[in-house]
Amino acid sequence: MSKQEFNQLTELEKLFIMKEWENKIVFESTIVRNAVLNAEQNMNRKKNSRFIELHKKRQQKMDRNYTTNALEVILANEELEGKLWVDQIYNANGLRKPRK
Repeated sequence: MSKQEFNQLTELEKLFIMKEWENKIVFESTIVRNAVLNAEQNMNRKKNSRFIELHKKRQQKMDRNYTTNALEVILANEELEGKLWVDQIYNANGLRKPRK
């Protein structure tokens, strides 16, 4: 943004920009603080205890349309051909099919 464009902004728009800049600074400093605290906890942990992860892994959300379509195709295929595909997977990997 050039100086001329900045001068054309209203006072309210300038206040919004300043507030967002402040939010950005607070967010970044919070991230750094969390990283430092995590590193300190990991450094001072007891022997044989696990590390504390900084970011927890989250499972991705399921695509319902894809899943329902795939399930319909699998069920239709099982009605036509049976469950021979399971036996083929076990045979290809050199495994025995588990018995109940």
